[in-house]
Amino acid sequence: MHLFYTPALAGEVHTLDEQESKHAVRVLRLVKGDPVILVDGSGGWFEAVIVEDHPKRCQLIIKSKTSDYQSLPYSLHLAVSPTKNLDRFEWFLEKATEIGITEITPLLCHRTERKQVKKERLERILVSAMKQSLKAYKPILNDPVPIKDFLEVKRGGTLGIAHCYPQDRKVLHKLEPTANYTLLVGPEGDFTEEEVADAMKAGYLPFHLGKSRLRTETAAVYITAAISFLDL
Repeated sequence: MHLFYTPALAGEVHTLDEQESKHAVRVLRLVKGDPVILVDGSGGWFEAVIVEDHPKRCQLIIKSKTSDYQSLPYSLHLAVSPTKNLDRFEWFLEKATEIGITEITPLLCHRTERKQVKKERLERILVSAMKQSLKAYKPILNDPVPIKDFLEVKRGGTLGIAHCYPQDRKVLHKLEPTANYTLLVGPEGDFTEEEVADAMKAGYLPFHLGKSRLRTETAAVYITAAISFLDL
C-alpha cells in the first residue's frame, strides 16, 4: 500500500505535487492504473488510482473517501521540553506519531538547553511518521512556548505534570482511556520546584512514571504508549 500526504484535497481529480509525483513515478515506479492511498492529515483517507504517471504532475482519480479514519478515542496534548540533542526530540515526534497523539508543544523551561527548533524539519518528520504508520491524522505541532505562558492558557480535560520530586503523585495507568489530556514533560534535569508549583496552581496534577528515572523523550513516548494501551 503506497500512501501520499495531500493536505489540500478537493474534487474527484487530484495532482500530486512535484516532490510526491517524483517519488511515486521515479522511486516507487508506479504507473497508470496503480491504486494508491491519499491522506489529508485531518482524518481523510482517500482510495485513488493513477491516471497519468508523469514524474512532475502525477494525476489521480479519487474512487472513495473515508472521514475520521481510525480517529483516536481520546485527545492527547503533550508539552515536552526540547532536548539538547535534537535527534532525541525528533525520535519522540516520530514514535509518538506512530503510536497516536493529537498535539505537541515544545515547552521552554528554566533548564531547557535547546531554546529553538526548526519547525519545518519537525513537520517533515511528523508527515513521514504518519505515512509510515498508515495514519490519516497528523499531530498539530505548535511553536515553542515558555512554560509560564503555556500555563496561563485555560485547558479542559485531565491536566498533569510528570516530575521526579518526592511528593504525592498519581500513577498514569489509572487515568481514563477516553478523556482529553494535556500533560507536561520537563527537560533533562527536570522541572524546577517553582515550575511544578506553578503548574499545580494552574490545575495540573503531578504524576509519576514508575520507579525508573527516564530521559525526556523516553518519558514522552512512555506516556503516549501508556494511554494508547488503555484503549485496547
